[in-house]
Amino acid sequence: MEQKVVMTDIRKKDYFYEEAIKTLRTNIQFTGKNVKTIMFTSCFPNEGKSDVTFQLCQEIGNMGKRVLLIDADIRRSAYVSRYRIKQKVNGLSQYLSGQLAKEFLIYQTNFLNVDIIFAGPMAPNPSELLEESAFHELLTEIREYYDYIIIDTPPVGSVIDAAIIAKESDGAVLVIESERVSYKVAQKVKEQMEKTGCKLLGVVLNKVNIEKNKYYGKYDYYYSSDSKKR
Repeated sequence: MEQKVVMTDIRKKDYFYEEAIKTLRTNIQFTGKNVKTIMFTSCFPNEGKSDVTFQLCQEIGNMGKRVLLIDADIRRSAYVSRYRIKQKVNGLSQYLSGQLAKEFLIYQTNFLNVDIIFAGPMAPNPSELLEESAFHELLTEIREYYDYIIIDTPPVGSVIDAAIIAKESDGAVLVIESERVSYKVAQKVKEQMEKTGCKLLGVVLNKVNIEKNKYYGKYDYYYSSDSKKR
């Protein structure tokens, strides 16, 4: 069954921002052809992870690749309100709890080549739902139909959900808010991710004060390979 949804991106056009997202997209492409399912996480809430994720999906779609965005933040999703979705939509929590068939889960968006799975209603047991075999089976099946599956997860520093999703992902990207997250906290989160066996592909430094940090020029985001950090 083909389902469609209209999403409104309220972000204003910004050349430097868009160039930074393209840089991130290019780095993702060079991670290898077998890296298709990629999770995005952060240390804390409100570091800008979801915005980076959504903009990246648009950029991947614009280059002719089919991409599926999965909002796996069953605890605290903001996609419906943030992107001004007026219609009622189904979501991941309903599917994982057996209330929804797979045919009613994926939505085509008004953005080129971008499909989405919404988080669904908040569930009292998100981590238990994500550990169900249904989540693994879903990712295994849809992997055949998309060039990339981008998963927006809750912060690693807050709940265990991201660590569970990491086990199902080919790689992870950590979004860090500039001047909010200490080196010690970032290293702890990095170690948590490594324990899951999921490869940390790199870091997006977000919300950089460009007036204060001239090194970053006018870019909103800075991407660095994890291998360069070691």
